[in-house]
Amino acid sequence: MRDFHLPGRSAVLAQNGLCATSHPLAASVAADILKRGGNAMDAALAGAVLLGICEPQMTGIGGDCFVLYSRPGHGVQALNGSGRAPAGASAAALRAQGLETLPLGSPDAVTIPCAIDAFCRLAESEGRLGVDALLQPAIHYAEEGVPVAPRTAFDWSTSASALQGVARHHYLKDGQPLTSGDVFRAPGQAEVLRRIAKDGRDAFYSGEVAEDMVAALAALGGVHTLEDFTAASSFATQPIDGQYKSMGLTEHPPNGQGATAILLLNILKHFDISGMDPLGAERAHIEAEAAKLAYDARNRFLADPDRTARLAHMLAPETAARLAALIDTKRALQAAQPLTEAVHKDTVYITVVDKDRMAVSLIYSIFHGFGSGIASEQFGILLQNRGAGFTLEAGHPNEFGPGKQPMHTIIPAMLQQDGEVIMPFGVMGGGYQPTGHARLVSNLVDFGMDLQSAVDAPRCFADNRVLKIERGYKAEVRQKLADMGHRVMVPDTPLGGAQAIRIHASGVLEGASDPRKDGCALGY
Repeated sequence: MRDFHLPGRSAVLAQNGLCATSHPLAASVAADILKRGGNAMDAALAGAVLLGICEPQMTGIGGDCFVLYSRPGHGVQALNGSGRAPAGASAAALRAQGLETLPLGSPDAVTIPCAIDAFCRLAESEGRLGVDALLQPAIHYAEEGVPVAPRTAFDWSTSASALQGVARHHYLKDGQPLTSGDVFRAPGQAEVLRRIAKDGRDAFYSGEVAEDMVAALAALGGVHTLEDFTAASSFATQPIDGQYKSMGLTEHPPNGQGATAILLLNILKHFDISGMDPLGAERAHIEAEAAKLAYDARNRFLADPDRTARLAHMLAPETAARLAALIDTKRALQAAQPLTEAVHKDTVYITVVDKDRMAVSLIYSIFHGFGSGIASEQFGILLQNRGAGFTLEAGHPNEFGPGKQPMHTIIPAMLQQDGEVIMPFGVMGGGYQPTGHARLVSNLVDFGMDLQSAVDAPRCFADNRVLKIERGYKAEVRQKLADMGHRVMVPDTPLGGAQAIRIHASGVLEGASDPRKDGCALGY
């Protein structure tokens, strides 16, 4: 239980249904959908699409998603809603230009957005109300406008420089970032959503809407074609599982990086984490060292699902044991190699549990702040730059190439106990996400924190040879870590943003929402 003398927020308790996400309007819409007879999938989809209007710097219909979902007694299912590089993609051509990475704001970094295909598929196969009903809230707010929330305004100001061309018209106000209290409207997106509500996913992937996106990319030298958009397709896949003490951890498989969280926890099993100070230097050091090794494995092995060949090796207990043996408990190792992904903080996450205890864990992103910064002229659809998750290294499993899916940082998750889902959760924050998953699970299992306290607790992250530490850590802890050889810095932006719902044996739902974001948990 938190100390009520100190600033903080209580968890939200409900019996019939609950949503936790990063914006209160989306949480409210999700709760309304549940009250109208929709199930958890209906509520999650309606809230997710609206998040693209509430937090356009983070996500939108020009992006991708991954989804885990379950019903009691039926196990966890996964849907991969990530897009592919166009058929004309060529790493060799970019290497010939002298490039070592894909430029973040170039059309080469734009993969085909697949979230809309995934949402329409899930609405039909798992929902009750139909895609038309689910898109109405987002259509309304796209037309009428959404007041910009404080954290969203902060992100807007730090990411606005990525906007280029007509995107500046659609996402700036008099050439400047919107500020807290400004009202953001997206009439072009409202029209796109109306067309999808009427005609389904084909209204997005063919015809005038697709032509608008292809034209924006072609004008900048992109090789994308209408055929690339028509071919976009989400697909069911098999979740991957790990175990941390009493808890089972279910993650989305590659091309997501969920395996990294499982490997990280497998390494941490070899240390007495529960015997350490949860906010002390010793725990931060061990977690940082384990993360360096786990992320190095990620960068070597994870890629397009058809090209990830060593997943079993990455998840094997023996692999974690060998990596744990490399950790010096008193001294920091140099990073095994620099992280190859471009670091970012831009993703939204929503989780919903309904009265029948269907649970949905959904994460949805355009990658960097405002994605590629490229928007379609007529409809103002911001296009993701997920292609930046590829490498240009010749022969690498994650090499940029035609029709391939890049390694994604976004990962939804679920905790299980005795074979039943007890907590859908996610931790936004780009590369931080596997560390965020491991930290949240450890806070619950090793230290017995209540859910909201486990979300609120200060964080640190070994990120590209720097140990980022939030201001919640004491100065003496930062100094001790520096003395151990870490390059310590306090980042301007907090690390990640978690949302979670605990399903208690009593039937009560407990929702926690990260104060690092603008959102909340709401139930009834």
